[in-house]
Amino acid sequence: MARLPTLNSPFLLGFDEIERALDRVTRSASDGYPPYNIERLPRSEDSPERLRLTLAVAGFTRDQLDISLEENQLVIRGKQTDDRERQYLHRGIAARQFQRAFLLAEGMQVLGADLLNGLLSIDLVRPEPERVIRKIDIATPDEPGK
Repeated sequence: MARLPTLNSPFLLGFDEIERALDRVTRSASDGYPPYNIERLPRSEDSPERLRLTLAVAGFTRDQLDISLEENQLVIRGKQTDDRERQYLHRGIAARQFQRAFLLAEGMQVLGADLLNGLLSIDLVRPEPERVIRKIDIATPDEPGK
């Protein structure tokens, strides 16, 4: 079923890329592995908004995880290799790979990541946008492109 456009107001000009990003995120959100939390960290008067993304990646080592920033997408990949020397009587913990992508707003920055007790935490910051006001001159027909 096709998703109806949400940004179809005539007052929203140039938001085509956001519409495409929403479509991409909607398609990729169906896989629930690995589970994750997103939390807003306490903010002080002089610090910008900070977020923490935490993924439950039990069984993965640092070497088996990869975090990259691809344009405005934060992509987390995990790949475990099967240990052929082990003989399992029961295998309830699968060695599986994953890829989880999060679309970041313009200006969002990744501060760093750490892995502790099976939880991968990635800290993000959203700096305050600079307020810009620009005066646009109106040209007259006898003064083109002033």
